Parts: sequence; C-alpha cells; structure tokens
Amino acid sequence: MVSDAHHPVPLNCVGTVFSSLIERVDKAIEATQNYFLRNQKSAGYWVFPLENDATIGADYVMLMHYIGRVDPVRQQKAIRWIVDMQLEDGGWNIYYGGPSELNATVKCAFAMQLAGYDNRFEPLRRAEECLIRLGGLDEVNSYTRFYLGLFGQYPWNRLVSMPPELMFLPTSFYFNIYEISSWSRAIVVPMCIIWSHKPIKTPPPTVDCRRWWVTDKSRRGRRNLRRTFSWRTFFMTLDAILKRSDRLYAPFTRREALRRAESWMLEHMSRGGGLAAVYPSMLNSIIALDCLGYDFEHPVYQEAYNEYMKLMMEEEDRLWFQPCFSPTWDSAMVMAALQRSGIPGDHPAIQRSAEWLVNQEIQIRGDWQVKNPYGPAGGWAFEYNNDFYADTDDTAMVLMALRTARMPRDARREAAIQRGIEWLLSMQSSDGGWGAFDVDNNKEFLNLIPFADHNALLDPSTADVTARILEMLGEFGYNTHFSPASRAIQFLRNQQEKDGSWYGRWGVNYIYGTWQVITGLRKIGIPPADPAIQRGVEWLLRYQHEDGGWGESCATYHDPSLRGQGNSTPSQTAWALMGLMHGGLVHHPAVERGLRYLLDTQKPEGSWDEEEFTGTGFPRVYYLRYTGYRNYFPLMAFGLFRSLARE
Repeated sequence: MVSDAHHPVPLNCVGTVFSSLIERVDKAIEATQNYFLRNQKSAGYWVFPLENDATIGADYVMLMHYIGRVDPVRQQKAIRWIVDMQLEDGGWNIYYGGPSELNATVKCAFAMQLAGYDNRFEPLRRAEECLIRLGGLDEVNSYTRFYLGLFGQYPWNRLVSMPPELMFLPTSFYFNIYEISSWSRAIVVPMCIIWSHKPIKTPPPTVDCRRWWVTDKSRRGRRNLRRTFSWRTFFMTLDAILKRSDRLYAPFTRREALRRAESWMLEHMSRGGGLAAVYPSMLNSIIALDCLGYDFEHPVYQEAYNEYMKLMMEEEDRLWFQPCFSPTWDSAMVMAALQRSGIPGDHPAIQRSAEWLVNQEIQIRGDWQVKNPYGPAGGWAFEYNNDFYADTDDTAMVLMALRTARMPRDARREAAIQRGIEWLLSMQSSDGGWGAFDVDNNKEFLNLIPFADHNALLDPSTADVTARILEMLGEFGYNTHFSPASRAIQFLRNQQEKDGSWYGRWGVNYIYGTWQVITGLRKIGIPPADPAIQRGVEWLLRYQHEDGGWGESCATYHDPSLRGQGNSTPSQTAWALMGLMHGGLVHHPAVERGLRYLLDTQKPEGSWDEEEFTGTGFPRVYYLRYTGYRNYFPLMAFGLFRSLARE
C-alpha cells in the first residue's frame, strides 16, 4: 500500500532523529558484513543460488525422457517440486505471487504426463482444466510448441521455421544471427539443428495432449483475416514459403548449413561452462548433439551433459535447477557492499576476491566483435565460464569493486581495470547507451519474427545498464565533459518516463531503473537539483509503503500502470533508499522510515528474507530470484547512509 503521507513532504526537510539511527545501522552493518565474510568460498568468490519458476524442472523431465536417461528417483523429486509450486487454480506462475501462465502450465502438465501420470492424478487434472481456460495449445509460444513437437504432441509442419540455412547469411546482411541477442543466438542455433531433423521420440503411454487443444476455430479464422501488410505478415508469409519449399532447397543446402551450425555450436562450447552457460541453450545443445548423431559417451556430449547437470539443486525429497551460476556478479556486488560499508580494500577477504575476479577477466574477442570489430579484448562474464559473452553490466560492477581493492600484485589489477574500461567504452551504441552484450542490437522489426515470441530477441541500450556504466566512469574520475558520458546522459534523459521514473530492464522494475539512473547521473557529476533527478526522487517518494519499505511486482512488465506497487522487499527498499540519498535526501523522513524497515526486518545473523522475484531475465517471460539481492543491497544502503549522514 502506498503511503499518501509522503506526497506533500518537502524535499529539503531535515530529520531530527537520524543521529539515533547511527548506532543501529552500525550494528546492522557489522552483522551483514560478518554474514558475507562467513560465506566467502575458499577460492575467494561469493555465489548465491539463482531461483526461478517451475518450468525449469519440467524441462529437465522432458530432456531426460528425450535422451533416454530417466532416473526414477530424481524424476519423482522433480515432480514433487513442480506439484509443490502449483497454484490453487491448477496452474503455475512465472514469478512469485503472479497469476497462472499458459506456457508454464503446459510444460508442468506435460512433465507429469511424461513421468507416468494421467488425469486421474488430481494435480494433472487441475492443470489440464487451467491450461484449457488459458487458451490451450492454440496459444502457447513457439518454444513450448517446439518441445512438445519432440514427442509428436505438436505437428512439426505447424511449428515456426528455423532453417539452419540462417548460418549462410553474412554479417554484412541486414539480418543475420548476430542481429539477434546473444542469449537468443545461443538458443536458436541448436534449435535450427533440431528443426532440420524434426525428431519425434516415442513418449510414455500416459502422454496425450490432444485434449489440450481449444476448438474455437472462429477465433483463429478472425486472426487470419488480417491481410494488411506489416512486418508480422511479411514474416508469417516467409515462414509459409520456407515450409513449402524446404524439400526443394534442403537437399542442396542442408548438409553445409548443418555443418556450419554444428561448428558454431561446438566452438561456443569449447571453453567450458556449456553453451552460453545458461539453461535454455545448454538444454538445446544436448538435444542438437543427439540429432547430429553424437553418442552419449562422446566427450563433447559428456561435457555438455555434465555442465547441464551441475545446475541441479537436489535435496532429500525435491530437485530443481538453477538457470545459471552468478559468481562474478555476486562477488563484485559483495565486494562493493563490503567496501562501501567500511571494510578496507586490503582486507584479506577483499584481496582474495579481487584476485579471483582478476583471474576471471576474459581476454579473447567474443561474439561482440562482429558488431564492434575494433574493440579491445577485455571484460567479465556473469558466470564461471562464458568467454564468448562478456557483458557490460558485470564488467562495470567488477571495475567498481576492483577500484578500491588492493592486491599483492596490484599491477595486474590496474592493467585489468584499464582493459575493462577501454572495452566498455568501445561497446557504447550509437544512441549513447549500452546494451548488455552487443553494440546496436536494436532492429525492432525483428521482434515480429515468429520465433521472437519469447520477447527477448534483441539487446538494445537500456537505462539501467547505461546508468551503471556512468556510475563506474564517475568513480574513475570521468565527468560530464567526457564525450561518451555526455552522450549517455542525453540517452538517459530521453529514456525518462512521463511520471519521472525509469524502466528497469534487468531488475524489477521502475524502482530498479530509477535508483540506478539517479545514481549514475549523480556519480558522473549531475547535481541533485537537476530536474530529471528531482522528478525521479519525487517518484520514489510517492511509492513508499506504510511499513516504510518499497516493493514492485513483476506484473509491471505486463501492465506499467502497476509500477511502484507490490509487497515491500529488502532489495527494492535498498534501491529506493540509495536513489533518495543520491538525490540529496539523506535526512528526509522517508529515508529514516526506509532504514527502519530494513533494520526491523533484518535477521540476527545479518541476512533478510525475500520471497519475491526482483531480478529480470526476459520481461513478461522469465524472472529470477537472486538470493544475494536481499542481503548485499541493504548493506550498500546502510553504508551509503552512514557515509553521507556523517559528512
């Protein structure tokens, strides 16, 4: 609930009780610092579990049946996890507290069928009723159809065309695989291999999705009457042409196309970590290897399978998977939080983490070089091993963490920092902003390609990433007169919403974006009285809850009118507090109330609870619970308050 009491509060009011908070904040900082120091890995890094929805466990059941490696005990654990996450209406959501979602419900119901259950099993019966209410197989996205097709439950001739001949398109061509986002590229290339083979595995006898079709053909008919030209109709027409002509051109092109797709996939798996080091592409690569005839015992197949299985989280009676690992991101965040809250840069824990991060620097030229051929090698990836996909957000955060750290061999740290800054500057897009993995990956019409319905085909410049890079530049002494910074500032001004907030692409959502942009603008030298900053500050004040915290649901990606609304969470409260404090409101009553919310909800060991998903994978499709967010962002907020309140 939003507190109306904060609408009229003047921005220059000064709290009279802040001095009494210092002692409590000091104790809270010490508790959380000790929590992180206890949880540092022996190698020097930090990593915390990543969690998401039930579909990732359903995909595991599907994959094991496809490759014929079903472990009955583990399968039952996965099904138990899936059933535990079922909602009252019979469906599954894609973020905590969200409504049932069709694709998630279909995948979970399908996993139950594969595991040997029929509709006499009450959870499956309820799931079928729900998925039919939501639209049935007529309405699922292209990726869900694809996985159903592997078992003959969705006709291959109705699936979206993904011909491996895409590999023939040169990088100079207006559309090629490097014009789609890095994560989509790693998903689509193996899917092209699979699509060309159109495999059908014999499913268990309990599998029968025919009753999941909705027979309202009139609705489909109305949809087909739209004959006016658009990019969507163009791509749908092209898809129909590809399907009808496949048997004509495939004999002449398919073998070479598959060779190129296989070569690309193997190259991108060659440096460890699995394909793109993330669940969907790793899963697809295993199926693609099977289609290409690789035996399970083949070293390449074994490595792909083993990297995939490392993502498994297994307990005595339940099993689920992480979508990927986040050691670089977590380590940089924890290092920054510890140092900003008073741990010196020569502390042994900071030194060990700095050493680990420097060793993680990527010094090969990854996929980004296609659109940025003159950029130097450098940067960091999110995961343990993902050398082809250094990303700008992680790199900026690592650079800030390393800036004040001290290492025995400090010249290595300084050289890595210099390379990282040069690489980041080379990755600026023509609009002045930064995307996550590529330069100018922003051809909006490509979102209308039929297989783009997962809503993540592109990687355009975003306000949150751009602002973090501005924050980093400011910490290294750059200011508004630096040309890349001035272009980025203008990009952020153009991105501000009418209500004063900024959209958050990689964190939920407007609270995340608004905090990060205010921080970035302030760090690069924009004064707090700047109208854009003050509009952002006013927006944050408007959405403080009565309990003193802030919270926002993933629903805001589906309906932006819900922005600023949701249960209070530690991570989002910390973001809002840092936005307000960077905006000049250190002594504002709203800051005091927000700090008290964090203090009152902190657990004795220095951590917090947070069930909500506050991380974003693909907006409207895939969300994340970063279990480290609940702890290192409040520590950052406490550290910022203590440093500013004592000035």
